[in-house]
Amino acid sequence: MIIDFQHIKLSFGANEVLTDVSFEIKQGERVGLIGRNGTGKSTILKLIIGSLQPEQGQIAIRKNTRIGFLAQAPEYDNKMRVYEVLDQCFQEVKKWQQQLDRLEQKMSDPMNTENNKLSQLMLEYGKLQEKFEEAGGYQISSLIDGIAIGLGITADYYPRPFSSLSGGEKTKVGLAALLLTQPDILLLDEPTNHLDMSSIEWLETFFNNYRGTVIVVSHDRYFLNRVITKIIELEDGEAVTYQTNYTDYQKEKESRLLSEFTNYQEQQKKIKKMQESIKQLIEWGNRNPPNPGFHRRAASMQKALDRMIKLKRPILERKKIDLHLEQSDRSGKQVISLEGISKSFANRSLFSQVSAQLFYGERIVLIGKNGCGKSTLLKLILDQENPDHGEIRLGSRVDIGYLSQDSAPLKSDQTVLQYFRAELNMEEGEARKQLAKFLFYGSDVFKKISSLSGGEWSRLQLALLMYQKPNLLLLDEPTNHLDIDSREALEEALEEFPGTLLAVSHDRYFINRLAHKVWVLDQGEITSYLGNYNDYLERKHKQIIKIAGKTDSPASLANKRGQQVKASVAKADNPYKSAAQLEKEITALEQQILDIEAQMSDPAISFDSSRLSSFQHERETIESRLNLLYEKWVMISDKA
Repeated sequence: MIIDFQHIKLSFGANEVLTDVSFEIKQGERVGLIGRNGTGKSTILKLIIGSLQPEQGQIAIRKNTRIGFLAQAPEYDNKMRVYEVLDQCFQEVKKWQQQLDRLEQKMSDPMNTENNKLSQLMLEYGKLQEKFEEAGGYQISSLIDGIAIGLGITADYYPRPFSSLSGGEKTKVGLAALLLTQPDILLLDEPTNHLDMSSIEWLETFFNNYRGTVIVVSHDRYFLNRVITKIIELEDGEAVTYQTNYTDYQKEKESRLLSEFTNYQEQQKKIKKMQESIKQLIEWGNRNPPNPGFHRRAASMQKALDRMIKLKRPILERKKIDLHLEQSDRSGKQVISLEGISKSFANRSLFSQVSAQLFYGERIVLIGKNGCGKSTLLKLILDQENPDHGEIRLGSRVDIGYLSQDSAPLKSDQTVLQYFRAELNMEEGEARKQLAKFLFYGSDVFKKISSLSGGEWSRLQLALLMYQKPNLLLLDEPTNHLDIDSREALEEALEEFPGTLLAVSHDRYFINRLAHKVWVLDQGEITSYLGNYNDYLERKHKQIIKIAGKTDSPASLANKRGQQVKASVAKADNPYKSAAQLEKEITALEQQILDIEAQMSDPAISFDSSRLSSFQHERETIESRLNLLYEKWVMISDKA
């Protein structure tokens, strides 16, 4: 046992968040903490790290347990650069390095040799060196690179001030820093929200190989299926534990609710029968002449009824957002036509000569790495940005409904009700009725727009979208801030929507349920795959096998690269090479470095010091040869 919660109660003002929460977590378990927004998931994490204290109940955490916590918006010193944020995880290890240096100086001092202190110093040095090696002291840069590359933090991030990063970039760097500390318990709050698919897949493999305990607050159902071994659901101020992943949790929960409802009905029948018997006994006791025996039996039965533990009526269907998406008029057959679209920002090309077609009734999801231009493509279609080259044509009668991933406007003084009424020109009573369908009840409608959470803002945007009745939906990360119930309500509405859908998403569960086609934006080009996300993965895997012929082991790849480096060294020494030949060799070596970085980003070896050190040495060797080739190329180019 590493964490034990017993009958925890906690309120914030008049709002009782946790009523009676009990659960246990064992060493090495990977736990998914789920529940609707506002049920206390983040509160549980804060109770574990000790930033909140319960009003009632006991929390036991194993002594000397190291806890690492990733908040949704991590903060560091404004002056720190990204590499310093990552490097500071090894502050203690670097202190050990300084101690080793001092011990080496002492051992080299003749005075210590004469006083027979050398053996004691050597023993101390050996213990500290072993500790230093186990912590990866000799491979700090390799460990940092391995985690950073896996999470999509490239070397060009390293010199940037942490304060200059976007919210999503800060979360990625904070996550990398947390993973580097290797705590006994990892606490993560929505870790996949700002990661692209390749980084999420890397993180899943990392967690599946992690030796510590992982506790994740997440609404990412695909992630929960791939990683989690236990689900703890918070509902009505209590916690229910399921020893399974998300899919099996759904089945077990349905079965549990049906069983509880049956037990509740049986108990209600028993209670009703006892109440009728008590009433009958009292009537018999009141007859002329009175019979005290009937009254005693009625009182005894009433005491038994009072002592009975009453079962709560289980809620089989909870309120979800009442979303129904319709179109006021259908569009023509051809909805969007992209013809040779190119777009660059600050000399950085996002995509070049992109062409694609979207037809009426199709449901297409656009995926790709962060920063590849997915959101920009939607803005080009919306005419919020202009392409550098090419043309975007919308079909006849196309009416666009757009859902952005931007957070609520911070400077707005409008309330939810004022904003909703202004957008739809609706009278107050009707507006409050419609907002209730999207879970804005009572005083919720008087919240300022600027103070809304991500989930509340998303629900409000969906409410507006429903009344616009467009025939083309452009959705940018629509599930990012929604809880699982709201995600499912959105998916059900989109399944029934008769119009056309183009969505940007990294929610693989969402893509599997809805997509007819997947567009992959990679290296400035769009590749189309028929089917959902799993279909795309299968086709991609077949393509890789077809291109590779067979899968090489890491050892054989390393051997091949070694042979290629030797060959390039021999060629580099040839003084009669042309610039074209050098460019070809430079390209080959650059590709080898990319291959090595891909190997280093494998979570299975993230903390394998010897392998990471070997890869790092190999990369440095190739880089030194690259520098030689660059110099030769510059010399030849200057002469030309």
